[in-house]
Amino acid sequence: MVENDDPLALENQVCFAIVTAARNVVAIYRPILEPLGLTHPQYLVMLALWQRTPRSLGELADELAMEPATLSPLVKRLEAQGRVARARDGIDERMLSITLTDEGRALRERALEVPQRVMTEVGADAAALRGLRDALQPFAGRRR
Repeated sequence: MVENDDPLALENQVCFAIVTAARNVVAIYRPILEPLGLTHPQYLVMLALWQRTPRSLGELADELAMEPATLSPLVKRLEAQGRVARARDGIDERMLSITLTDEGRALRERALEVPQRVMTEVGADAAALRGLRDALQPFAGRRR
């Protein structure tokens, strides 16, 4: 590849590299997650819930850097699949608590193979992927 000094050249843009990589990452995960019956966004929700449950919809939205209006349909689909349960908080009816069901907890065992399959697919080891993740932190921590 020829070096281009133009600061506005497409190939010099961090934003283009990140957007392209994000699209490709989702494409890599799709066939890996399909046997689990999960989309990539649903997988992210499950990862957060496997770390800590119950959670409010707002907590999940904040952690996943998603709008509650975008997250809500994902959670409803996971509920329809029997993987999570939603319930109104007994103290504050405005709060929606999301918990894992037995099926949702059991799915974690099957998902343990996902990281290794991703590493195999991209030809990188855990240390390389940690380095990439860490390099992206300045971008990941920013919100509008």
